[in-house]
Amino acid sequence: MTTYVLTVQCPSRRGIVAAVSGFLADHGCNITDAAQFDDTETGRFFARITCTPETGTGLEALREGFVPVAQSFDMDWGIHDAGERMKVLVMVSNFGHCLNDLLYRWRIGALPVDIVGVVSNHHTYQKLVVNHDIPFHHVKVTKENKPEAEARLLSIVEESGAELVVLARYMQILSDGLCQKMSGRIINIHHSFLPSFKGANPYKQAYQRGVKLIGATAHYVTADLDEGPIIEQDTVRVTHAQSPQDYVSLGRDVEAQVLARAVHAHIHRRCFMNDDKTVVFPASPGSYASERMG
Repeated sequence: MTTYVLTVQCPSRRGIVAAVSGFLADHGCNITDAAQFDDTETGRFFARITCTPETGTGLEALREGFVPVAQSFDMDWGIHDAGERMKVLVMVSNFGHCLNDLLYRWRIGALPVDIVGVVSNHHTYQKLVVNHDIPFHHVKVTKENKPEAEARLLSIVEESGAELVVLARYMQILSDGLCQKMSGRIINIHHSFLPSFKGANPYKQAYQRGVKLIGATAHYVTADLDEGPIIEQDTVRVTHAQSPQDYVSLGRDVEAQVLARAVHAHIHRRCFMNDDKTVVFPASPGSYASERMG
């Protein structure tokens, strides 16, 4: 059965829900799932609605018909076919736990995306990627060639049609210009020790301070490096009996899980930028189901 996803964000005012639901009903669409949030601090309204066209209304007809509603409320909006897979480009360096996790979830259908390529500044995971029949792009990055490397990256994004770039432990800093150009389209993952433990060996620093919680943060990339709007976070408990190496292993596990959840939220259009924060709605029923077990 065809399912459409309608996303809306606009200045908050009376009548938005009535106008949207009335439009869908008038065009033969049955709402199957809906979430909304009115941010009283920013004065913004956010909504995500899934619906099924019971009278055969097509996607383009819905988009065309919704324009007057959107204009009357000054909406930033979109209507998408839920079955259409988002094109994703993954970037990785020498740590493969997040890449391997994403590839597994993609292979079993738990992350319904089209991985259009993997970019790396090393050859470490070339064979792994090629064995999945995914294009592998080696883009060497040095201080001297960084502008040329980023130009190559942008050309890969454009040629592949990538709608989302996932930094799966890609250990290179992107330029301000690239971050601004792709605002809201790049997701990064890192440990959750910032700003306390910066630089090399953050897990060792955490061990030396005797922390009891370690975790990971997935966020949209901005020019503020690791301070972009947070999408997903999680933690795991540690004790005095565990070593710095244990911290690293546990950290890798939680990083992979948090990144996958953030990608899941974005590809299902559940995540909205809200100034320096995000609005992340719950998943629709059935969206975590896998096509196969392995």
